[in-house]
Amino acid sequence: MSLTKRDIRDYLIGFTLVLVMVGIATWLHDYEIILPEIGALTAGMWIYHNPTWVSQPFKIFLAPSGTAVIGFIVNQFPISYPEKVGITLLLILLLLNVLRSTLAPSFATGLLPIIINATHWSFILAIFAFTLTLMIGVLLQGHYKGLPAGKPLRYQHMLGFVLAAAVWVGAVWIAGYPQMAGIPPVLVVFFEVSQVPSYSGRLALQQIIALSGAATIGVLVHLVIASWLLSALITLPLVFILLQLLRIKLPAAYAFPLLALVLPANMFHTLPIAATLAACYFLGTVFVYRKLATLRGLASENN
Repeated sequence: MSLTKRDIRDYLIGFTLVLVMVGIATWLHDYEIILPEIGALTAGMWIYHNPTWVSQPFKIFLAPSGTAVIGFIVNQFPISYPEKVGITLLLILLLLNVLRSTLAPSFATGLLPIIINATHWSFILAIFAFTLTLMIGVLLQGHYKGLPAGKPLRYQHMLGFVLAAAVWVGAVWIAGYPQMAGIPPVLVVFFEVSQVPSYSGRLALQQIIALSGAATIGVLVHLVIASWLLSALITLPLVFILLQLLRIKLPAAYAFPLLALVLPANMFHTLPIAATLAACYFLGTVFVYRKLATLRGLASENN
């Protein structure tokens, strides 16, 4: 995909914001300030100008911040990891429905405190600060003007999301890999594609390759380079190149290099495998469901 001068400017501004975040975390020696989904939000709003994400600027702050608080509180409960993930996903869906928002990255900000076991209020303060910055940026850019207001989540969609997530959480729990219950970037993409009326096998494959590739890039680079800032400086352009080669726009992929920086050891080394399996399951589920729906439609027309 060719880039205009405006595109290059937006990429540079977006990457700079992410690197500032990682730089602050490095300076304060506080990994809880590194928020992977800020990379995805920045790409989706400041670079790609995703109409679904920017249509309600004030909810750019309210939704991710609200779900982050939910995840932070649920993480304090004395329950198992998969149970925390399940409860958090349900509460996130309820909050998004109340806010009439379909901002998919809100799932990632809600799950992150559970994944990294966030215990300091610096995590919440960082979420507030960076989502507020993103909101102001979107207001200044003005791409939200003229876009339709948000709509509440459809109950059929919510039920499908919950059922698919429940099957996945139960499967990895039984298999003895509970840490794979929540892979935020994959759930973000799953939530988005499950709302579209059609979903091709080619796009599903491209997105699976992009997600697993971004996770692999994040892990491999961080294995070689311990520095958070230097690792982010290298991985973000590599993910950009990967998406350019695949010719797709996938903001969630930019979260994986940052996620690799903050994951606990038991999740870090298995991240590429976990991301690939989760992407194949969730995105494959959407593709199969859409395919079956199309076949049912054709059969009813013939009858």
